[in-house]
Amino acid sequence: MIAYNPKIWRSYIFSFRKSDSFRTLLPFILLIAIYSGGIAYLEVEYLQLDDTSHVKNLSLIHTTLGFVISLLLAYRINSAYDRWWEGRKLWGALVNNSRNLSIKLSVILKEEKDLAYFRKLIPSYASMLDKHLKDEETSMLLFDDVDLAINHHKHRPNQIAKMLFQKIHTLYEAKKISGDELIILNAEIQSFTDICGACERIKNTPIPYSYSTFIKKFIFLFILTLPYSYVFSLGYYVIAVVPFIFYVLASIELISEEIEEPFGTDANDLPIKKIAENIKKHVEELL
Repeated sequence: MIAYNPKIWRSYIFSFRKSDSFRTLLPFILLIAIYSGGIAYLEVEYLQLDDTSHVKNLSLIHTTLGFVISLLLAYRINSAYDRWWEGRKLWGALVNNSRNLSIKLSVILKEEKDLAYFRKLIPSYASMLDKHLKDEETSMLLFDDVDLAINHHKHRPNQIAKMLFQKIHTLYEAKKISGDELIILNAEIQSFTDICGACERIKNTPIPYSYSTFIKKFIFLFILTLPYSYVFSLGYYVIAVVPFIFYVLASIELISEEIEEPFGTDANDLPIKKIAENIKKHVEELL
């Protein structure tokens, strides 16, 4: 995720990052500029059409369709941002739940060996969830004679959650925690699995394919027909105007595609690796 100061306009207007949509769309912008110039030459110089041509009436259709496409793109980027923001809230909840579990364990448990177990295992859940959502491989983790070798063929965060509950249940059987404390701690561990499931729902349920492809086709056809009518009012300025309209419309679609799946490695995705590192830092301080 890119860290920035929203109050500094000048540096953002005149700079283009690697992830900027302008860089991605530049080849298409140039092709559309060439295409628009060709249409302008064909209508003005070769066919010598004038304002009385019926082709000019296409602008009425563009006015109507422009309103429709603006509604579609507004819904598109709002739904994508909702997914991004929900992902951020889920990881914020994971931070708080990890802290709450650590605070309660630090008060309930007295032996250093038990505290050390949770000091290692609680941050491991956040780290494992990060790798799980990014489909990354995980190396074996060993500490204090406890084998945390993760089976890659099974659900990795669930394995960590199971180890957490097994340890708490073992402490209950050893009468190191009471029945009431077991219920309280169980609720905290259950919240980990709830957060994992919600993140998986976001990751595995993208925007419907038909909706996404329809918007792309709509933008493509809308832009291709713009020069035919606008050339009568703009002349050769369509070479600049039409590519600019394409840049605005296509950029909204590109941004939506990037943020609708917030757990990847794109520039605007959530910094979940950094959040996992902060969880580790906070848990070690508390335990």
